[in-house]
Amino acid sequence: MADVVRPETMERIVTKELADAFITEQVKAIQEQVGNKKVLLALSGGVDSSVVAALLIKAIGKQLVCVHVNHGLMRKGESEQVIEVFGKQLDANLIYIDATDRFLDKLQGVADPERKRKIIGGEFIEVFAEEAEKLEGVEFLAQGTIYPDILESKDGVKAHHNVGGLPNGMTFQLVEPVMLLYKDEVRVVGEALGLPHEMVYRQPFPGPGLGVRCLGAITRDRLHALREADAILREEFDKNGLAGKVWQYFVAVPDFKSVGVRDGKRYEGWPAIIRAVNTTDAMTATIEEIPYALLHHITNRITHEVEGINRVVMDLTPKPIGTIEWE
Repeated sequence: MADVVRPETMERIVTKELADAFITEQVKAIQEQVGNKKVLLALSGGVDSSVVAALLIKAIGKQLVCVHVNHGLMRKGESEQVIEVFGKQLDANLIYIDATDRFLDKLQGVADPERKRKIIGGEFIEVFAEEAEKLEGVEFLAQGTIYPDILESKDGVKAHHNVGGLPNGMTFQLVEPVMLLYKDEVRVVGEALGLPHEMVYRQPFPGPGLGVRCLGAITRDRLHALREADAILREEFDKNGLAGKVWQYFVAVPDFKSVGVRDGKRYEGWPAIIRAVNTTDAMTATIEEIPYALLHHITNRITHEVEGINRVVMDLTPKPIGTIEWE
């Protein structure tokens, strides 16, 4: 991995023509590497794994086995979109595992963010390994490694995140067709492959998903409230032309309540915290200014439509000093 270098002569993929040429080249390379063997892919529904899945389906069809693990911490409608796009439209060899109860039971009462991340990451590898062991003839593991991952591993910024997901004792050869591409290029290739725009331009989403936005110990009722409030925020940003302008926007829900009034009665509920930031490299981030009229509308919708939430607040902290995620 350390000696993977993008050639200086490699043109930046910014057009459909360049993307098509890249796809043709990779389809041939994948077919040569894999032959008639099976390839396994953990398909999260994120940009990188989705583009790799579509590329491999084009190259080797049903030889690719996609495993989508729903850990119960996905955003609203995301697992359904994976099933619709890959299972139905692309007719992929897709294994869908709803492991919601398994993950949430393990997370019960765990408030420490690092422990939550470790449990979610560890459990994901377990579930993936169990599925891999049921399959025969799989010799390759496909991964959505992109060039910034390689650069960050070299610099010691983070351990190379994908390889960390290899189940113990399982040896696969790696297939990493987009490893020389930057994120913007992966998106151009995804569109050229015919993936839906909203999937290709899906905003960054942490591996532990809503687990690090349902602050403190996760409870099912608060997780449900978070998912619904987040869906309203995303819907309103889409409708009001902010989705393409803001790099990342989401709701976090902390583990405390305040008193409010609903239908003339005292009503205890959680606050929903809106975070909307812009960044080019995720190392620093600025706050997106959202029109007050829209904020009032979003607040009205969330407090009236989402059971358990009675306040909406806005996080105005840039990075530094605040990180993008709360946990």
